[in-house]
Amino acid sequence: MSGHPLTEGTLLTRLRPAGPDDAALLAAWRADPCSPYEDWGGPPPPGVLSAPPPAPLSGGGDLVVADAEDRPIGTVSWHPVLFGPNLGSQAMDIGISVRPFAQGRGHGARAQRMLARFLFTTTSVHRVQASTDVDNLAEQKALERAGYRREGVLRGAQWRQGSWHDLVSYACLRHDV
Repeated sequence: MSGHPLTEGTLLTRLRPAGPDDAALLAAWRADPCSPYEDWGGPPPPGVLSAPPPAPLSGGGDLVVADAEDRPIGTVSWHPVLFGPNLGSQAMDIGISVRPFAQGRGHGARAQRMLARFLFTTTSVHRVQASTDVDNLAEQKALERAGYRREGVLRGAQWRQGSWHDLVSYACLRHDV
């Protein structure tokens, strides 16, 4: 593994900010989800009318996942979550999307490991967490290869495509990486 938190592996995986040349491609990717776990369409949950989404906490971000030739192959993102009223109780929740043509090559595991290192290097958080659908076995394996530990099932935690979905929760702590 490379010592730099934004590159790793012999099949080099990089994390980098999106540039102007990436804008059209990233917009097209957002409009065309590459898996059912990324399709946020469908009707709102029961009892929810047309309320605006909650305002996100500040401190989130995203990066492009790129291959050895610096071609975009996906994205990673993060946002803060609180487990108590003080900043010491803040963690980062991460997400990833790797396009189908780049899946199965270890980029997802490397990108999620690099993102945890990046967040531990650039923030004071003690915990980086991720969750994925209980049926998304490939992502569960990627998180485990990246050093995240399975913590449990979050029942009915995500509304997607007209129904509630259970998620598997994973996390790594500062001393795990």
